[in-house]
Amino acid sequence: MDQLVNFIIRPPRADYSPNDDLLEQEFMLKGRWFQRKDLEVVNSQGKKLQCSHYIPAVIPEGTALPCVIYCHGNSGCRADASEAAIILLPSNITVFTLDFSGSGLSEGEHVTLGWNEKEDLKAVVNYLRTDGNISCIGLWGRSMGAVTSLMYGAEDPSIAGMVLDSPFSNLVDLMMELVDTYKYPLPKFTVKLAIQHMRKIVKKKASFDIMDLDTIQVAKRCFVPALFGHATEDDFILPHHSDKICEAYVGDKNIIKFDGDHNSPRPQFYFDSITIFFHNVLNPPDVPDDHYFLTPHGSLGQGHWDTEHDIEYRIAQSPTAPSTTTEDAIAQLRSRRLMSRMEVPSGTTPEGRADRTEVLDGDVGPSSSSASTVTPPNGHNGRMLTPTSDDGEYVEYSFDSVSDMPYTEEDEDRVSYTVTIFGVVAMLSYLSCL
Repeated sequence: MDQLVNFIIRPPRADYSPNDDLLEQEFMLKGRWFQRKDLEVVNSQGKKLQCSHYIPAVIPEGTALPCVIYCHGNSGCRADASEAAIILLPSNITVFTLDFSGSGLSEGEHVTLGWNEKEDLKAVVNYLRTDGNISCIGLWGRSMGAVTSLMYGAEDPSIAGMVLDSPFSNLVDLMMELVDTYKYPLPKFTVKLAIQHMRKIVKKKASFDIMDLDTIQVAKRCFVPALFGHATEDDFILPHHSDKICEAYVGDKNIIKFDGDHNSPRPQFYFDSITIFFHNVLNPPDVPDDHYFLTPHGSLGQGHWDTEHDIEYRIAQSPTAPSTTTEDAIAQLRSRRLMSRMEVPSGTTPEGRADRTEVLDGDVGPSSSSASTVTPPNGHNGRMLTPTSDDGEYVEYSFDSVSDMPYTEEDEDRVSYTVTIFGVVAMLSYLSCL
């Protein structure tokens, strides 16, 4: 249970170095010079958020550029926005990225899978709106970041557009699926009881209710144009999550499916679609190329114009220098640092499912188990199947709804006792089959 609780509120922090893992403070892309500005934004709780803003080295006077805020996943950080910067900067779209509270190098103890992160995002949006060089704002989120973007977009209709990569539709449903997909040694009929117990722990430690993370309900009141993306072989957040959200979404929408899993590098055609989408919703201005190539170092703190020798030297030192396309630049970037991985909350993997199916598969017919009707601790009738002496199989116990789960202190004590007892039984059954 601690593993699933930590999956929600304390996944591993991304360990990275701004000097080594972010794009350089000055870099060239497609013959243009750009820079990275590092800064801090303070959220509503007084926590300092570590941020970076990728912008052209020189912005013509009187020109305001649109900005896309990149929102990372639950074990990610602002370094994950490097691909987004490479993709969007040539289109005159700046990219802002941050470590959410509790993630990366930002202050904060807990992660809340979007609930408090939307407040971090609000602080960033407010900061950008005080910048006279920003015209309009878009959001690009992946996994937790996609949920964060959706939840904020529903509250701020001035957001011009959102890219939502592999969001989950409902946190409780996701947790149930993770237990099933990764075959935790826990009888299925205790899973909802365990989740309700976890609900209390999370609420106590991180001050939010996992029951509130239902993005389908949010999608029903969000009108910001949205582009959904999801990998077809994602077994961490299954593709049907995006399908459900997209179906409920009331704003302009489109969805793209592509090969890969939750952590796979995204294909170029997907990036091309994102570029077109943001170009349409953000309407970036056309800026002459000569404002990018021969740049005054004064804007970079050097105090003089580039000489031809300076330019050649900086091109030679730039990691993107040999790149003639964004594909080349992204390939070089990935050779230096891969995107942060969102991992399952244990060491188990889907590949081990076949070995455990006989132990924990709840879809076996009644001939392999003996059934009885019981009254669970909350007083609602439910169906519980006990393990047989032959195979130790369990069949799912069902509540009428998630809201039927116990929530009094007395019920929680019973939940703890029930989960512990049946967890031990299941583990012994599992070990006996190894």
